[in-house]
Amino acid sequence: MTMRQAKFGIGQIVKHRIHPFRGVIFDVDPEFANTEEWWQSIPEHSRPKKEQPYYHLLAENAETTYIAYVSEQNLLCDETCEPVSHPQVKELFSGIKNGCYVSRHDNSH
Repeated sequence: MTMRQAKFGIGQIVKHRIHPFRGVIFDVDPEFANTEEWWQSIPEHSRPKKEQPYYHLLAENAETTYIAYVSEQNLLCDETCEPVSHPQVKELFSGIKNGCYVSRHDNSH
């Protein structure tokens, strides 16, 4: 089995291809790593393949903030360069540099 290289990285701001939300990536799974029940809850006509990277996002939409788990095929780069207002952003990231959030755990300055 061949592992695909993730298209997006931790700290990158992305938006969903279909649904109106955006967020910052805080973790990446090389392929689907959630429950079968979660995967089956997605309508079959729009269910993404499991054999691709999946991203954990600190997400926001017009109403609220939440944690999202999204397949690579459903993400696009967010070109707005607007910060993400999720309350956990400050816990995981120290700020934005060159359009990406910088991890608090990244010591490579």
